[in-house]
Amino acid sequence: MAFTAFVTDVFSRRIVGWRTMSTMPTDLPLDALEMALWVRDRAGEDVTGLIQHSDAGAQYTALRYTDRLAEVGAIASIGTVGDSYDNALAESVVGLYKTECVKIDGPFRTADDLELATLSWVHWFNESRLHSSIAYRTPAEMENQYYREMNTQSQTALGELALH
Repeated sequence: MAFTAFVTDVFSRRIVGWRTMSTMPTDLPLDALEMALWVRDRAGEDVTGLIQHSDAGAQYTALRYTDRLAEVGAIASIGTVGDSYDNALAESVVGLYKTECVKIDGPFRTADDLELATLSWVHWFNESRLHSSIAYRTPAEMENQYYREMNTQSQTALGELALH
């Protein structure tokens, strides 16, 4: 048996962090969070004020996890126990993962086999899978468009400052 945790950007639907393990300790979502923080830091993006939604599982309420969120200035938003609607995006991503990866490519002999399949699926999910919630674009397209527009606005603002 193996477990997978994902960190998904709500705006773009991009999976920015994930981790697969044969057990479900606090390290599972913490490693996924660390990957997401690394991805955003590498891109020069500030995560201060980020709201991290999760269910009320012990892994997400553990001190190590909540302390790490506080260290980076993120805010934990924990849903109520037993209410999947509080965390609908995560439930949706996990459902798609099970349908599009686990059921199609499985069963897997080891957690490592699942991890390799997950790596491939996450790449496909981010780069090729069209999402109706973002006007049938891929998460990568959505983020690229957002940052292009932000850079254009920044350049325009800098140009306006230079003119005054």
